[in-house]
Amino acid sequence: MKAARPTVRAPWRAATLAALCGLVLALLLFAPARWLAMALDAGSGGRAQLVNPRGTVWAGQADLLLTGGPGSRDQAALPQGVRWRLAPAWAGGPALRLALHFPCCAPEGIHSQLRPLAGGLEWTLAAGQSRWPTAVLAGLGTPWNTLQLDGELRLDSPGLSVRWVQGRAQLEGSLRIDALDVSSRLSTLAPLGSYRLTLAAPTGEDMRLGLNTLGGALLLSGEGQWVGGRLRFKGEAQASEDHEAALANLLNIVGKRSGRRSLIALG
Repeated sequence: MKAARPTVRAPWRAATLAALCGLVLALLLFAPARWLAMALDAGSGGRAQLVNPRGTVWAGQADLLLTGGPGSRDQAALPQGVRWRLAPAWAGGPALRLALHFPCCAPEGIHSQLRPLAGGLEWTLAAGQSRWPTAVLAGLGTPWNTLQLDGELRLDSPGLSVRWVQGRAQLEGSLRIDALDVSSRLSTLAPLGSYRLTLAAPTGEDMRLGLNTLGGALLLSGEGQWVGGRLRFKGEAQASEDHEAALANLLNIVGKRSGRRSLIALG
């Protein structure tokens, strides 16, 4: 009786498996930056675009374009574009860390982290400061293309986190946005003033929004709150006594007139 011969796997099977593993690893490590550009375009509805992307998904750079979305002719490019670095992290559980560097506005970088949770996700923004030209907002279309704002936006946050659990957003932290020396093509008076927008989310409470005037001829104020994922905001705008005539046209546009005031309501 002849002894059974041992089964010998064909060498090409092992070689094919090794080649496939190498291909998958190469795709993960050297995924082109244009894949990230495609994802951002789809996720933002075309309102934020990475133009002329170079490098990989993990480390690259591109020009950043803001648009009004499909069919819109409005667009504005952020000076000097953006550089990014994306890397996995394991401390405290698996996560993705993203560092964005904007030479014009945030040279020290904006650092954030995305972490999976049971039934959801958590996005965390690290503490930081940045400065942005308000003129680029016109690229987003209505109403920014009508207002044509000019000035500077200063963002300052000690840290902010957003958790999406079972379809509900939970926020914690704060963000302050100062709009300084703002002017608009709708008024010959320049600047109109400087303003502060504050977003704060105490633990276990909904995100609250507050608007007030730091100084200027156009006086803005208001309060809002995110309820069930929707923003509800009520505010008002009015001119200082010696600038009512110069700001009449602008007040008619930003809200519903009620005497000297223009009432603003969202949600």
